[in-house]
Amino acid sequence: MASLVGAAVVAAVLLVAAGVVVGVAVPWRIPVPPRTAQLAALARLPAEQVARGRALAAELRPLRYAGLLVELVAVLVLGLTPLAARLVTAIGDAVGAGRLVTAVLGGLAVVAIVELVGLPFAARRRAVLRRYGLITQGWAGWAVDLGRGAVLGIVFVGAALAGFFAATGAWPHAWWAPVAGAAAILTLLLSMVFPVLVEPLFNRFTPMPDSPLRDDLLALAAADRVRVRAVLVADASRRGSAVNAYVSGLGPTRRIVVFDTLLSAAPDAETRLVVAHELGHARHHDVPLAAGLGALGAACGCCLLHLFGAWHAPFALAGATGLADPRAVGLLVALLTVAQLVLGPVGNLVSRRVEARADRHALRTTGDPATFAAMQGRLALRNLADVDPGRVAQTLFGSHPSTVQRLAAADEFTADR
Repeated sequence: MASLVGAAVVAAVLLVAAGVVVGVAVPWRIPVPPRTAQLAALARLPAEQVARGRALAAELRPLRYAGLLVELVAVLVLGLTPLAARLVTAIGDAVGAGRLVTAVLGGLAVVAIVELVGLPFAARRRAVLRRYGLITQGWAGWAVDLGRGAVLGIVFVGAALAGFFAATGAWPHAWWAPVAGAAAILTLLLSMVFPVLVEPLFNRFTPMPDSPLRDDLLALAAADRVRVRAVLVADASRRGSAVNAYVSGLGPTRRIVVFDTLLSAAPDAETRLVVAHELGHARHHDVPLAAGLGALGAACGCCLLHLFGAWHAPFALAGATGLADPRAVGLLVALLTVAQLVLGPVGNLVSRRVEARADRHALRTTGDPATFAAMQGRLALRNLADVDPGRVAQTLFGSHPSTVQRLAAADEFTADR
């Protein structure tokens, strides 16, 4: 009982801390442009471009919803019936493994099943994107990327399962405290090492040659007092035609990354604006903000999971005796999936406000709303974005303001000057 009280208190403290961080650090006061301004911006966009983006969105939307629904049904069936427990038991018996190895292998098998269930929808979405010219990579290259992702998944998921079941075995009633701390620390560390260890597995990064553009990008970073280790060019063109740039990493791993597709498609002035937007994230510490919220969320999730473990009914449905039972991995995967679905729109809401601030930063830094508008139009054209998605789609999946919202914000910036 004492451990449950302790976990509840810590979870409450972490939730309050996350609420304070979100309330203080997220720019809620930046207004969303009124609908009339958005419609005025929409009217200026080429009708053919708008129609093509909407057509693509109309083809992708049912695939996205169907894929989510099928994966959700799959994890709920595995997690709330004895199916996953039987699978885990069979794997353990087949390899003659102990509790820890059985948990890891069984958990990896459950995750693999869920991934395989969603694979046909991912393949179909990819076929649609290839037909629209947004993806140029062949199916063999995609298979290689899937293999690399699978290896990473085995490493990360396997390590998480091993750590969790080792802790629940060593400290049956107090595991939540060390696991919460470890989860928070690892979340912060991964935000630093991801650009260095993971990104190069999927793209090649080469230093941008000395040029006026490179000097301008470094000057923008210096003006924002953002220290970057390098300016790199990613070979995004070997996968598709989408254009983008970003600033990734923390501290010594921070670097500016520009897609080669952006360099070939956009004037230098628009590239500077894209990078100015990304530097706005670094200037306002958005990456540490996301990492910090992720760490708080991971730690809080461990505490709440310990409280959930006192509820015996779900474990009985899953054919397990409790959290420490390897047969509970299906239920754990189901819990994580449902939590991600519930928290996804909340995270997108925060992301949209942060992205709006980065847009405002780019406008203020460059003082060039006309080029900003041209850049947004080019991004929408090359990426075939739905420039004005419906409210439901934007709420559920929109991590950025829509194109018409960003254009309307540029109009407001011009009017205020």
